[in-house]
Amino acid sequence: MTTTLLMEEILAGDVLEVKTPAAGHDVVTVLVLLATDEFLVLDPCDGSTPFVVPVDELVEYRKFDVDADEAVTIDVARGTDAAA
Repeated sequence: MTTTLLMEEILAGDVLEVKTPAAGHDVVTVLVLLATDEFLVLDPCDGSTPFVVPVDELVEYRKFDVDADEAVTIDVARGTDAAA
């Protein structure tokens, strides 16, 4: 199912799966420690230092929704989501 989104809200405490800027675009699961309109502080929960990402650079991610029992893939560039 694909639905058009106007804006997906990301809140502190959300769990996301994001593509990294590294070669091959690896995917990492992160916990959102802080979310503002402009920046996210993300913790990969692997012992490494949390990092800051500008919201406008977060192009594609999956947000895990405990109420839906599934992850939702968000492609901000296209403004769509699809159940994974």
